[in-house]
Amino acid sequence: MPGPSEKLAASLERLKSLQDKDGAAAIRSRNLSRLDRERLLKNGFLKEVMKGWYVPARPDEQQGESTAWYASFWRFSASYLEERFDKEWCLSPEQSLSLHAGNWSVPEQLVVRSPKSRNNVTALPYKTSLLEVRSKLPETEETEIIDGLRLFSLEAALISCSPGFYTQNPTDARAALAMVKDSSGLLAKLLDGGHSSIAGRLTGAFRNIGRKRIADDIIKTMQTADYKVIENDPFETALPYILAVRETSPYVNRIKLLWQTMRTSVIDHFPEAPGLPRAVKKYMKHVEDVYVTDAYHSLSIEGYRVTPELIERVREGSWNPDNNEQDREYKDALAARGYWQAFQAVHNSVERILGKENPGHVADEDHSAWYRELFAPSVTAGILRPSDLAGYRYGPIYLRRSMHVPMNHEAVRDVMPVFFELLTEEENAAARVVLGHFIFVYIHPYFDGNGRIGRFLMNSMIAAGGYPWTVIPVEKRIPYMEALEKASVGQDIVPFTKFLARLVEKSMAGDPLPDVPK
Repeated sequence: MPGPSEKLAASLERLKSLQDKDGAAAIRSRNLSRLDRERLLKNGFLKEVMKGWYVPARPDEQQGESTAWYASFWRFSASYLEERFDKEWCLSPEQSLSLHAGNWSVPEQLVVRSPKSRNNVTALPYKTSLLEVRSKLPETEETEIIDGLRLFSLEAALISCSPGFYTQNPTDARAALAMVKDSSGLLAKLLDGGHSSIAGRLTGAFRNIGRKRIADDIIKTMQTADYKVIENDPFETALPYILAVRETSPYVNRIKLLWQTMRTSVIDHFPEAPGLPRAVKKYMKHVEDVYVTDAYHSLSIEGYRVTPELIERVREGSWNPDNNEQDREYKDALAARGYWQAFQAVHNSVERILGKENPGHVADEDHSAWYRELFAPSVTAGILRPSDLAGYRYGPIYLRRSMHVPMNHEAVRDVMPVFFELLTEEENAAARVVLGHFIFVYIHPYFDGNGRIGRFLMNSMIAAGGYPWTVIPVEKRIPYMEALEKASVGQDIVPFTKFLARLVEKSMAGDPLPDVPK
């Protein structure tokens, strides 16, 4: 008679077959037997979304953990909506534009249109919800399917979205507008529908992002067809720079827009940089002295259990744990060893920066070495493959407890060179510190180690500004993550800037370093 573990394994096989069959992220009650469902729920491999609907989960997630839901949100929504409405549904034009613009953050409320809708709200986990609106759908040629989600096409969404979208989601709106290569697709819909007021709004929007030719084409063509068009800029602010005409990647333009629109707020809320230190040896001595504190807190933020004794043993080379992949202490030791090796590589980079090399250029050249050193011990131990050191991630990634969904791996390769161009060209030290850290972790270019590399990057830029090396205490992990979430999902950089500014100001005032347990 099969034991509990064999029964669980059989249930897992049936769950896997469902996922292999159609990549199911939305599991219906009818797809699994009651015994399988109960067994998988009890052991943490399923989570209930609503009555009769489930999503796959990981058993090592804590009670109340939101990661499984956020990671499954879009695939679940596509499966659930297809089941509910067959093919007669479409996301709202506003949500369609955000997805076209590369913003896959989980919305608090997903709005969907369908002629079969009951005009009601369905509560979903973790304060998310689905609002279904009974409405006529766009024509077939005005829709597009992306990852199973039925969207308004880019042009149809721009014409159908509300004016408030431009003020509430300016980055998404500008990134979407920048994807339009010429006015022909929009003009056909504007002329057929007689949309003179919308034409005026789009004319102003395109002029706001520097697309003068498209703006002129729209207004002149509409006027030639005897429509009275009054140009109206729907954005609240002017764009501080012009987006490149030939650049239509929503991901590249999103990074550029985030950087340029956030930098003023950063400069306004961050202390002025002292400038490169003259006493380079003294500064580097401080960097060396702060290592144990920095390693303890940075590794602890990531969930590793390290002690000062372990850190010192690793640094001194007297570390020799048993080779046991299942042993938590062994993995913590590998992480500590990797941090020590990476810290030495960062130390060399900081010396180059203090030698007056461009800090963005140094980070561009050296960050891959930081990453390799961070995980080299795990490769040596056989926990990771040598190919894992090759470079940026080659698949999707989901962040614990975060509604932010990092861009796909193809986009990562497009945006990372642009990110380092922005860092290299940035003249303000505060902007390099805050945006260097934030944009890096927003992109999340690696499968693992992004937070540690992001903090190394932050402190490299701190050195370039002459600020003292700054440690983010593990005790501040929650406000740290909350501030990053507000910047990633709400695109409000001020809380994160103020968070880092307070820590830097304490360092500048000579306050003691954060405690390290003895």
